[in-house]
Amino acid sequence: MKRKLAAAALVLLVVLLLPAQQKRIYIANDDHTDYLWAADANTYRDAFLAMLDYYLDQAEATAADPEPYRNRFNVDGTFWIRTYENNRSPAEFDRLVLRIKDGSIGVPITLLNLCYGAMPAEAVLRSMYYAGRLERRYGLRLKLALSQENQTLPLGLGTLFSGAGASFFWKGICGCASRVPDAWDRPLDMYWWTGLDGSRILTKWNSMIRGNYYDLGGYAEARNLPEAVSFVTSDARFKARHPYDVIGIFGYGGDDLKSFTDQFPAAAETLTTADRRIIVSNINDFFEDFAAAHGSGLPAQTAGFGNEWDILSASLAEVSGRVKRATEKLRTAEAMAAMVSLQDSSFMRGREGAGESAWIDLGLYYDHDWTADGPITRDQRAAWQRERAAGIESYVDTLDKDARSALGGMIEKSGSNPRYFVFNPLGWTRTGEADLPAGAAEQSVRVIDTSTGLEAPSQRVVLDGRAYLRVWTENVPPVGYKTYEIAPGAAAVFDGRPTAGGNILENDRYRLVLGANGAILSLIDKRRGGREMVRPADGRMINDPGPGSGTIEAENTGNVSASLRIKSSSPLVHETVVTLYRDSSRIDIRNEIRQNFSGLQTWDFNVNLDDPLLRHEEIGAVLLARRTVDGGHYSPKAARTDWLTLNHFADLSAGETGLTVSSPDLSFVRRGTSTPTFLDTRTPRISILAGGQVDGPGLGIPSQGGDSFFLQRFALETHGAFDAVEAMRFALEHQNPLTAGEVTGGTKYPAAAFSLLTPTAPGVFIWAVKPAENTARGGIVVRLWNQTAAETSFSLGFNGFEILNASRTSLIETPLETASFLGSLLSGTVPGFGWRAYHLELSGDEVIGKGIGRKIIR
Repeated sequence: MKRKLAAAALVLLVVLLLPAQQKRIYIANDDHTDYLWAADANTYRDAFLAMLDYYLDQAEATAADPEPYRNRFNVDGTFWIRTYENNRSPAEFDRLVLRIKDGSIGVPITLLNLCYGAMPAEAVLRSMYYAGRLERRYGLRLKLALSQENQTLPLGLGTLFSGAGASFFWKGICGCASRVPDAWDRPLDMYWWTGLDGSRILTKWNSMIRGNYYDLGGYAEARNLPEAVSFVTSDARFKARHPYDVIGIFGYGGDDLKSFTDQFPAAAETLTTADRRIIVSNINDFFEDFAAAHGSGLPAQTAGFGNEWDILSASLAEVSGRVKRATEKLRTAEAMAAMVSLQDSSFMRGREGAGESAWIDLGLYYDHDWTADGPITRDQRAAWQRERAAGIESYVDTLDKDARSALGGMIEKSGSNPRYFVFNPLGWTRTGEADLPAGAAEQSVRVIDTSTGLEAPSQRVVLDGRAYLRVWTENVPPVGYKTYEIAPGAAAVFDGRPTAGGNILENDRYRLVLGANGAILSLIDKRRGGREMVRPADGRMINDPGPGSGTIEAENTGNVSASLRIKSSSPLVHETVVTLYRDSSRIDIRNEIRQNFSGLQTWDFNVNLDDPLLRHEEIGAVLLARRTVDGGHYSPKAARTDWLTLNHFADLSAGETGLTVSSPDLSFVRRGTSTPTFLDTRTPRISILAGGQVDGPGLGIPSQGGDSFFLQRFALETHGAFDAVEAMRFALEHQNPLTAGEVTGGTKYPAAAFSLLTPTAPGVFIWAVKPAENTARGGIVVRLWNQTAAETSFSLGFNGFEILNASRTSLIETPLETASFLGSLLSGTVPGFGWRAYHLELSGDEVIGKGIGRKIIR
């Protein structure tokens, strides 16, 4: 640390002693990673190792030279560092860490150059977890984030980068494989990237006036150093866009698999004149100098730039859907694991390696080389993507299974009847259906709510050929459970049952008429005066894949739910199941495409609204799909707006009426007739991308990599005026269902019900409750996301546990400051639309008692 501070002080001293008008030009050497584009994984491994060994030697060879002329090298992702750690000795890795600390090797907080517009927010954070481990283990602070080559960038990503600890951001594009005609022409070249939460990151994203390998704006700006220095000091166009004395010229290797050069120190010394000082850079030093010199007057920009290469993940739609589902499943698996870990500190031990590999896979799956137009074949690329998906699923599924079993073995049980816990991973009390994996579903049984002693509505259902007992559960507490006992006897018939007959589904809130292609032809909202929510357009309705015919039959009808199944052979062979529930405003849609396809396929939703607004969850933010000049969130230039990011939901609303669509499997939505350069803001239709090569057969994976099965689900809810909190709540409930596990009996948690925590701020969502990544330290991490515009105070009460220690952390779990707590109560504030994370060490006493949260020490 002392060496790092001394180096920084020396750079600052050099800067202060320079003539007032002398330009300071920082030149940074790196090798851009096109992972699994130019070569296979083993070849890239060897390239990373060879380059790091070479540049470590260079750093040591020039360590005694003047500070500006020492050799430095910058990796473009922590994946390089992890590869080195896994393939070199501990002593060799310590050597690397030393050079990271003294600034000789520049390392960003980001994994590699990813297609962030395709990623769930949680996947973005997990992709930086290895960076968090480096920070905690070695006392580092990684301040730089990168995203190279792809022409676009999400708005909300800056909030996540900032929350993870990044202060600086560099982006360079290639200007290739692009349908953004003005991608090279930036609204601002240097600016404060400001999130909806007020967070800001100092950003360098220069206009690429002449081309990627010629000057600024690309990712190989320093490929020809004399030419680049001449350009930034003499070109009038550049000076007009960058009127600052501090200039950064970054990137050397470009698309080369490997690059070795010792020219930077000599070039810096040779090119330095009385008017300019050239400094070999680790990139951070440029940003620190620029912030000090020009940061106070720099403009801010709050704008999204849409998606380009991100959309190519839809060319392997089912595999991408599996990754999205596994990412969401983490919430339930980790919440159960947190409860188990509080009673068994050994539960997460031994999972560290598998967890870290899963987080790496979760980032690598979205590597930017989805273009798949390089030397690696499309088949090889598709196989590699499937391996990443399988690695993520394996970890999540194993954790879920183990945590479910362990929790069931900690809950007190009496009597011989089968008993199940119904678990709620979300931060509010819920009522809804739960499917019990009960063998008792094959016989006549009643389901008893052990909290009340009353029978709960239940019915037998068959899902994917397996029998379940579907139970209507009420008031399942936040991040907690209720238990239900299976008792012999005939189940009662309850009022309020939904009905299914012919092509009509109905409950107390909706009346649906279905078409023979699976589309909803009519959606009558009974709670809003019989309002029809379908407005046919271009022959399409709601959940409409295109013209087709088929058969319709009722299934799984009873006390809790009723469904209609449609089997259709056109426009693709598919089956659709639409389900309504008792006393519920949710309409469930399950689509299964059962054939391979190669064209562009969508599910269309035509809504009976006039000029509605489209809002959608992007990455770490909920955006209004309009240009910033019209009060929305998308840049009026250099943005691509045909396929926008669809994380948990998209919503069309006009005045006091709207429709929210939840999508757990698919990731992109188009408004009306939007194109790459035109954002439709009037058409009351959204199309959700079922799959395809959006930018033609030359980019992405052809014919879905041969897949012939695609699970693509939605849930719909009508509502009054748009409310972001309610829209997110609805989507999270759909995508994180109440889940059941068998109670086998234990002494750690009470028999009837338990809630781990009690929140007090409804608009502040408990986004994750999980075991801490630092298993040696133990404890749990709670991550929060404020869905409201105002800074909000919150408190979290932990039932049955005392807080022993609490700290606020970055979003990747690096400690920041002590948090406020008293007894079992954590308190704090979250900025409007902002995120917070906390690490807590809790007492591990048994919490069995008569009521939720009563603590009894045995």
